Amino acid sequence: MTRRRHLFHPLFAVILALSLISVGLLAACSNDRGPAATATSPLAPAASASATTGAAPTAGAAQIFNVTGIANLADVVDRVMPSVVEIDTTGPQSGVGTGIVLDRQGHVLTNYHVVEGALEITVRLNDGTAGTAAVVGTDPGSDLAIVRASIQPQRLTPAEFGNSDIVRAGDSVFAIGNPFGQNFTVTAGIVSAINRVTTSSFTNRPIRGVIQTDAALNPGNSGGPLFNAAGEVIGINTSIENPGGRFSAGVGFATPSNNAQRFLPGMLNGETVQHPMLGIRGSTLDEVNSRDYGLTIVRGVYVVGVEPGSSADGAGVRAAAASGAGGDVITEVDGRTVTSFDDLALAIDMHEVGETISLTVVRAGQTLSVTATLGAWTSGLSQ
Repeated sequence: MTRRRHLFHPLFAVILALSLISVGLLAACSNDRGPAATATSPLAPAASASATTGAAPTAGAAQIFNVTGIANLADVVDRVMPSVVEIDTTGPQSGVGTGIVLDRQGHVLTNYHVVEGALEITVRLNDGTAGTAAVVGTDPGSDLAIVRASIQPQRLTPAEFGNSDIVRAGDSVFAIGNPFGQNFTVTAGIVSAINRVTTSSFTNRPIRGVIQTDAALNPGNSGGPLFNAAGEVIGINTSIENPGGRFSAGVGFATPSNNAQRFLPGMLNGETVQHPMLGIRGSTLDEVNSRDYGLTIVRGVYVVGVEPGSSADGAGVRAAAASGAGGDVITEVDGRTVTSFDDLALAIDMHEVGETISLTVVRAGQTLSVTATLGAWTSGLSQ
């Protein structure tokens, strides 16, 4: 069975040590964040580059390419490394994660699951500078959080964010993080796919538009940046597909940078970000299942369930009966055509809690318009 796992693991050191023993390898632990040596799994190959570089390139030197297709990757890594931090936490979820420097005031973006419940948080830069940190704001529904570190402004280098909306499958990318406590590790690959969907384990809210990558990600990479070839952050590494309990299998997921930036102002203001919910379960219609539902319309979202007390319930949206017949078909949101459940979910996500939307529905062959005031996400319903 395939399992999707967060990249922050409180017991990574113990797990890795046991793994090394089981394959007959001996390793001395140099600190409490992981062993000094690791075994390479044939099930999770990764192209990696050292975060430590030698002499600076000479003027006019030829560009250096590698398997990622990124010219002078080591130079790009040198430039962006100061924007990446290690996050150490103590408490019920003690462990190591990664973060992205947002500004010189010490604000750092990371995953919510990295700092959730932490009693103490320490932020550490690549040059060894460290400071304590406190949570400023959170977005559990997107698995994001901002902490503020007590580090001198001149020591901080804010990251540059890119436009995740223009990312394409096949683009070269690289990640920097702290897998298994191996500080500031660089891995590289490509964008394997876009518009994937993951789920927040805190709210069961689907996180849409997610970037899939084959750059090796492991426990400790959580909250760290996924960079494009120009060294711009285009994603926040969040989870991996974890078949059979293994670690990286080359299927990692990153929340798009544009999604994160949308919610930065609220988190910086100390808010716990809320997300809107219509309150339905729905099925994307096509030429086959529309006949099964007894419909003549073949595009739209067929309502198979309505959450009692939800926005949809208050708007009078009708769900299918136990027989599967009689449900509304949602075809538009605020005049925007809806042909799939993802279309509907994205249209809802563009709004804020408390906003009113107009739904065009087809009911028993008639087209109707209903209005719904969006409530806050409260359950695991699909939208």
